[in-house]
Amino acid sequence: MVSLNITIKQKKNRSRKATIEFDADKFERLAAVFGFFNPDFLKSLEESEKDFKEGKVKRLRSFKDLR
Repeated sequence: MVSLNITIKQKKNRSRKATIEFDADKFERLAAVFGFFNPDFLKSLEESEKDFKEGKVKRLRSFKDLR
């Protein structure tokens, strides 16, 4: 298995945000392992984008909004 070097940088003044950096070629391999290029996954993405554009989806700021 190919190793994936990831750099995670966290800002001091914003402790809840982080920046993640890694090589694009290795990211493509990782995406393939997770099945992101699978036709069924790509179809589900297209359907979810369509639902979002039609207003069938609302943004949640917290899991508390699910109650």
